[in-house]
Amino acid sequence: MTKKEEDKKAGGSTIALNKRARFDYFIEERFEAGLALEGWEVKSLRAGKVQITEAYVIIKDSEAFLIGAHVTPLNTASTHVHPDPTRTRKLLLNRAELVKLIGAVERKGYTLVPTAMYWSKGRAKLEIGLAKGKKAHDKRAAEKERDWERQKGRLTRTH
Repeated sequence: MTKKEEDKKAGGSTIALNKRARFDYFIEERFEAGLALEGWEVKSLRAGKVQITEAYVIIKDSEAFLIGAHVTPLNTASTHVHPDPTRTRKLLLNRAELVKLIGAVERKGYTLVPTAMYWSKGRAKLEIGLAKGKKAHDKRAAEKERDWERQKGRLTRTH
């Protein structure tokens, strides 16, 4: 089954991806979180006007927040609403997930990075990765591995 078929089957489709996260971090576990959004933000998400590459997740007062995600307001936004493209957005997670994330971040030195934003059953969801930062030599090794896989694919295709 292809990725698109899986998305259609799950009732979701990708809004934004953070490809940089896989390059900069070892992602060990993934969590799905809902987003507390305003009306104009939902419209912008439907139009695909969101960027999560520079975003990160923090935990404050036992709640998770998305910081640095840029949602570009549409020109058709209401005149009495003053959109803030980079406002802090609350993430909706259940208590057990929050406790697990708090423990990992505070005691084990993990980082929370947004990896993808997508629609699921008509609701915007954010995939959060529980991650450890990569060192420069790890990044080089990963790049070398990718290049070798690409090279191998080319060699097998030509013969």
